[in-house]
Amino acid sequence: MTLEQAQQQVDEWIKTHGVRYFSELTNMAILTEEVGEVARIMARRYGDQSEKESDKSKDLGDEMADVLWVLICLANQTGVNLTEAFQKNLEKKTIRDKDRHHQNPKLK
Repeated sequence: MTLEQAQQQVDEWIKTHGVRYFSELTNMAILTEEVGEVARIMARRYGDQSEKESDKSKDLGDEMADVLWVLICLANQTGVNLTEAFQKNLEKKTIRDKDRHHQNPKLK
């Protein structure tokens, strides 16, 4: 699935099952909440915090997909084409960082 297809599928789902998009500000708050859920799993499963028994069944992929879902909603609402935006962002990073990481002694 491409980013464009994902944007179309989310839009179709919202119109069919979701009635309408939540407001952009509501979706921004939801995005923050979803990123927090990913952070909680990462801190406990891969970081230094101990994982609570109730968190062991949490699916990291599902939580990441929740983040992607809300991000796609925001893109649709604000007219952002994520395919174009991602391509431009990758080009920017390539130009800016083409030598930077290779020259970083911390990464060797």
